[in-house]
Amino acid sequence: MPQDSLGNKERKKALVREYKRTPKEMGVYCIRNISSDKCFVAASRDLNARFNRHRLELKMQSDRSSPALQKDWTAHGEDAFEFATLDVLEPSDELGYDPSDDLAVLEQLWLDKLTPYEPKGYNKAR
Repeated sequence: MPQDSLGNKERKKALVREYKRTPKEMGVYCIRNISSDKCFVAASRDLNARFNRHRLELKMQSDRSSPALQKDWTAHGEDAFEFATLDVLEPSDELGYDPSDDLAVLEQLWLDKLTPYEPKGYNKAR
């Protein structure tokens, strides 16, 4: 195998390792219908990945987060929506830190503040 090919493989492996070690931005986000101002609020351990997944699922008409959100996305298209980060959770340096409880509290704070529940929003009442 040529030396350049081995160098490229090692470089790719190093980039993958670096990507896996890079902390992901976690927090609470909103998908907002620009025309109706209805929104869907949720928390994620990886905001960028979650935004990408929502977009893909909504485009494929397979997003299960909210049937009403999927219906409006299908009717109005991607340009009628904006994805926004509402709050970022700074991870603790504590060994073995699990952000699940902190994310749940942060999400509930935003749900209480925005009350994005059906029919004025896309979240289901809890």
